[in-house]
Amino acid sequence: MSEEKKNYSADNIQVLEGLEAVRKRPAMYIGDTGVKGLHHLVYEVVDNSIDEALAGYCDRIEVYINEDNSITVKDNGRGIPTAMHSKEKKSALEVVMTVLHAGGKFDKDTYKVSGGLHGVGVSCVNALSTSLKATVHREGKVFQQEYQIGKPLYAVKEVGESDKTGTEVTFHPDDSIFETTVYNFETLAARMRELAFLNKGIRIVLVDKREQDEEGNFLANEFFSEGGLAEFCQYLDRNREPIIEEIIYVEGEKDGIPVEVAMVYNNTYSENIHSYVNNINTHEGGTHLSGFRRGLTNTLKKYADESGLLAKEKIEIVGDDFREGLTAVISVKVMEPQFQGQTKTKLGNQEVSAPVSQLVSEMLANYLEEHPNDAKRIVEKVLLAARARHAARKAREMVQRKNVLSGSGLPGKLADCSEKDPSMCEIYFVEGDSAGGTAKQGRDRHFQAIMPLRGKILNVEKAMHHKIFENEEIKNIYTALGVRVGTEEDSKALNLEKLRYHKIIIMCDADVDGSHIETLILTFFFRYMKELIENGYVYIATPPLYQVKKGGKAEYAWNDDQRDLLIQQMKGGGSESSVSVQRYKGLGEMNAEQLWETTMSPEGRTLRQVTIENAAECDQIFSMLMGDDVPPRREFIEKHAKYANIDA
Repeated sequence: MSEEKKNYSADNIQVLEGLEAVRKRPAMYIGDTGVKGLHHLVYEVVDNSIDEALAGYCDRIEVYINEDNSITVKDNGRGIPTAMHSKEKKSALEVVMTVLHAGGKFDKDTYKVSGGLHGVGVSCVNALSTSLKATVHREGKVFQQEYQIGKPLYAVKEVGESDKTGTEVTFHPDDSIFETTVYNFETLAARMRELAFLNKGIRIVLVDKREQDEEGNFLANEFFSEGGLAEFCQYLDRNREPIIEEIIYVEGEKDGIPVEVAMVYNNTYSENIHSYVNNINTHEGGTHLSGFRRGLTNTLKKYADESGLLAKEKIEIVGDDFREGLTAVISVKVMEPQFQGQTKTKLGNQEVSAPVSQLVSEMLANYLEEHPNDAKRIVEKVLLAARARHAARKAREMVQRKNVLSGSGLPGKLADCSEKDPSMCEIYFVEGDSAGGTAKQGRDRHFQAIMPLRGKILNVEKAMHHKIFENEEIKNIYTALGVRVGTEEDSKALNLEKLRYHKIIIMCDADVDGSHIETLILTFFFRYMKELIENGYVYIATPPLYQVKKGGKAEYAWNDDQRDLLIQQMKGGGSESSVSVQRYKGLGEMNAEQLWETTMSPEGRTLRQVTIENAAECDQIFSMLMGDDVPPRREFIEKHAKYANIDA
């Protein structure tokens, strides 16, 4: 060992001053430096404005995507204080913008509840931006300060007079930190819509200055909700057919905890429950979700028993049965929430469970008493779910029994890899035997497995549980991956420790049928194996659309623009007839070497990782694309037609 490596002294201890820690380890503060982290910057600034709204001082928020992909967020709140901070000896605005864990949300007299409890939000945005400008309208004046990479360029100064109040922040993300600095309008719109539903009475305007229509108007959306979660529930379920007349809704306060719940039953077979704490989407649930489930189950069970509707049934009813076909949104406001993990995805406050349970019980009991026809439909739906669950259990047992009797239980069509470490292994789900044969020849047998799927798998959005588990292709997916189908007590949980591959790659033809098969598989994963997506295991392969060739030289193109550019480059001073273009309509049209080079080789391929940015938005999109309601699907296709590859 060198002398330099041996010398571990006090001088080796690094102290990161101010916002340097954020720039050194940005993922610790905003999750990642990819697309998700980039958009998270906007949410952090908007959350400050939402906190002002929750405190009762703001009812309008404007978000602009500027021409250079910078972001401007305006609100009509009180404006960040600009007076001298007694302890820090500088303007409170500068403290908020440049000091971690600084902000009004730590003072319970200022903000009763708040989304960003770590107090690092806007200062993190400042640290991760090449430039940021804060403008404050307050006390009849306009104050301003600008920053570069988190450092103020000058002291807070007065730049004018104003009869308004509010804060305006414009920032430009640092392209040396983020993988991309191009914002997606639809991603931001989904979050702004969600915030409008969660905070009724607040108007949120989103404007994209990068795009104009023929009349010179910018692309813009305005989000406003008077009904709150009741409207949110309607939005989520707009492509499903309800089985009850109206949304079941309650808003109240128990033990000092404001609770808002909306729920409706539909004719589908999936459970869609979305929970929030202080506007934060708690993906993993927590005590508020436990309280909701307990209140729902106990009240419905009591009603069903007392009404005699279960008298003739010999099947035991469990909690899952009461939630089949249920869409619900739960939102609680907690003064000092305790989240499990830094990602804030599971609420741990024990005192929240009982108030939610009590309010849900009271709401549901009143509704069932006042709507006997709806109550009967709900109980009938529960009974149907119980019968289907028993049929599904038998189907699962058949799968497990088949696995035991056949040894490893691996499907016959699976061409497995020799590597046994799941973190090193990947499996390709391939469309059809022909493409599967090519992929088997082209793969690296050491770490790549191939599983051909026959045609289009079952659309799980429309199917009952036992039909899903009886489907041969779906059974093959379960057994190939090595995860169990689930137990009756916890039918939705996967034993991820048994997962045989940590890269699950969907590889289909680059045409309409291939896209449909991709969507069917993704719908199945989202509804029944969501943990695979949440843990980052699911990918989509991107095979090329074209091969452009001249003489012995061949290159590949993944879209029309790339194809046209290659044609121009290859023809040089000659004619286009000297260049041949092959359009790949299917994976089977490529030989094994071409498929490896373009789509399967880790050095040359492009894999798109499947993520869940917004669970509520994903839920309604899958419902719209794969459900029974045709008009919304047609409207979606027409709106996004320019992105579709449609073969004549």
